[in-house]
Amino acid sequence: MHWRRRHCCPINMTWTVKRSLFRTHVTGLLSLALLFTLFLFFSHQDWLSGRSGARENPLAYTVRGFRSPKGEANQSSSLRSMWRDAANVAPKPLLNLSSQQADGGVGGAVVGARMGVTGDFLSTNNSLQKELDVGEKLSGLPYRYILNEPFKCRDSTPFLILLIAAEPKQADARNAIRQTWGNESMALGLSFVRLFLLGTGKSTDTLLQSSIEEESSVHHDIIQQDYQDTYYNLTIKTLMGMNWVATYCPHVSYVMKTDSDMFVNTEYLIQKLLKPDLPPKQRYFTGYMMRGYSPNRNKDSKWYMPPELYPSERYPIFCSGTGYVFSGDVAELIYQASLSIRRLHLEDVYVGICLAKLRIDPTPPPNEFLFNHWRVSYSSCKYSHLITSHQFHPNELVKYWNHLQSNKHNACINMAKEKNGRYRHRKFHGERPP
Repeated sequence: MHWRRRHCCPINMTWTVKRSLFRTHVTGLLSLALLFTLFLFFSHQDWLSGRSGARENPLAYTVRGFRSPKGEANQSSSLRSMWRDAANVAPKPLLNLSSQQADGGVGGAVVGARMGVTGDFLSTNNSLQKELDVGEKLSGLPYRYILNEPFKCRDSTPFLILLIAAEPKQADARNAIRQTWGNESMALGLSFVRLFLLGTGKSTDTLLQSSIEEESSVHHDIIQQDYQDTYYNLTIKTLMGMNWVATYCPHVSYVMKTDSDMFVNTEYLIQKLLKPDLPPKQRYFTGYMMRGYSPNRNKDSKWYMPPELYPSERYPIFCSGTGYVFSGDVAELIYQASLSIRRLHLEDVYVGICLAKLRIDPTPPPNEFLFNHWRVSYSSCKYSHLITSHQFHPNELVKYWNHLQSNKHNACINMAKEKNGRYRHRKFHGERPP
């Protein structure tokens, strides 16, 4: 009877004890609700912006969620309205080298104000600082050519131009590309142009510049302008390539901009994506689609975007700068649009802003795995059905390229045979298949 009174019959507890227990439970529930609310709040704050995006995105822009196609359309509409009247001066003709006033910042939010941009990337990059200062002017061609190839399209109009961003000291990477996916034989009889985009190295390194000029005299595939070749000048480098296409080869069917550490399946790009038997597309732009990305506000990050420079909460849709493809007419359109949009150091974001101003929506590739801004584990089957893979050293590029070329016609057949062989071996030895 005593056991029943102590452990079985809470109805006999005093009112004070019941009230104490009730308060304890309510307090606990409220505490849990508060913690959950704080977790949801802080998980969306900009101080978490340094985390990587989907698929371990090496660009490390902030992802604040992916929007539906309807949401993306609304976003593009609002961005277009922001930039519609951002510049009061119309773009000048392409070859007019006189400067024009850069009236209005991105989104029109920094017009007439001193930028006040912070971060080490400006203190070590005078050319970018010059371009960002409101008092300075943007010109049609602000840097002189050191090396140029103006006659590449004199005898014929190419089907494809490869614009490859490379550093001055990356001679090994350039040679590896010439031997592999940048070789003209990969165009399968179509006219083909390969160009490496370079700035200048340190002014004291005259030996490096001499070697680049010698390399250019042999291969005739380097264009170089007089700006400091740094990561933060990639936008200037890309605009140099766009201007070259628009000036010297305006009737090219397609252009691909990519980087020197990329694996590019040129044959698959041409035959499966661009399809030379069909009429060339117009106002076409595609690559690895980057949706729903927000500026990285972490000042210690390589991809830091100051709010004074880009105040909006979200970037427009853009394609990863590791490799994107566009129709030849888009080169001049992007370059002309850039004359009225303040430059950002994130090249692929900046190109996306130019496209938004032009009302050109990037086209999703037929297969989301065609363009990859990360390193895809190698197999001849996978690499025979993709266009780009990232982070290749020159010796790796040559090794895997040669393997792919020797196996491309039966790459997936051999892979299936190898997989079936492993399965039979495991079955014979009583192992379970994976």
